[in-house]
Amino acid sequence: MGTQNDFRRGRHVVSAVHVHLVFVTKYRRGVFNDEMLTRCEEIMRKVCEDFGAELKEFNGERDHVHLLVHYPPKVSVSSLVNSLKGVSARRIRQEFTGRNRTLMHGHLWSPSYFAASCGGAPLTIIRQYIEQQRRPL
Repeated sequence: MGTQNDFRRGRHVVSAVHVHLVFVTKYRRGVFNDEMLTRCEEIMRKVCEDFGAELKEFNGERDHVHLLVHYPPKVSVSSLVNSLKGVSARRIRQEFTGRNRTLMHGHLWSPSYFAASCGGAPLTIIRQYIEQQRRPL
């Protein structure tokens, strides 16, 4: 799983839940520059904190961003994604109203997204571990 620091400890749970998220701009328009990506990271870091999650990594290109989020098990990925995309779109549109406004056409993100759980042991190792448990007779 990783080091002790990768585990979240709650009252009744110990967890290490990570998700890799990719958000694509509407119509894959290349709207981001370095300044916008830096601001987008700041906004998304704050949203993650509000959910009790931690944005471990962030990077992007002109038409998409990648996030690695460490989140508590009580948070649903879909609600986290909705807040990340909604808040960032609203703030970015408000703060960058110049030339990118016309490129965005009122929308920043595509309605779809990519999400993959990650971290920990590979599935084959976990499957093998479960198979090797001593079942009582």
